[in-house]
Amino acid sequence: MQKKPEILILAGSIRTGSFSQRFADAYAGNLVNHECVITRVTLSDYPLPMMNEDLEKESGVPENAIKLARLFHQHDGVVMVTPEYNGSFPPLLKNTIDWVSRVSSYNGKPVIPYRNKICAIAASSPGAMGGISSLAHLRDVLVRLGMLVISEQMALGNAAKAFDHMDKLTNERSAAMLESACTSLVEKARLLS
Repeated sequence: MQKKPEILILAGSIRTGSFSQRFADAYAGNLVNHECVITRVTLSDYPLPMMNEDLEKESGVPENAIKLARLFHQHDGVVMVTPEYNGSFPPLLKNTIDWVSRVSSYNGKPVIPYRNKICAIAASSPGAMGGISSLAHLRDVLVRLGMLVISEQMALGNAAKAFDHMDKLTNERSAAMLESACTSLVEKARLLS
């Protein structure tokens, strides 16, 4: 019997009730209906200093970056949901990605957090465009790190009205796009599991 693909879900915002957190929860809620194992994390549980090579040289890679890198390594697929800050993704997410990229081993064993991992990306915004500009930048960074970013990305506009009280998408078209993205992610991740 084939192992179920393992999917890691995170949001690039740590604000309580943020649209990105709610959208990440919507991904988790949809993925429950697929044959996969889900791990939902919040970056507030993994605080990191600003990326600084002097700090790395002095103290090594922070423990939370190592923990996150191991989580990425252990999963076949990743969902990253981001807000849009000034046309790009926020420093919290970029800083996390950069620190995790510094981890290559743990206890003498290789850690491969990004290369050949299937990834779904999504953005959310109170505006009509749904944070679409942030996705191009996020995709560029993740592809450069070796991730296989699926084409079914989502930009959720008017996010203040997009969710019900259970953090499910209320718009049928958006819900269908989410289903398509989750199906593609799991199918592609299954090939790696």
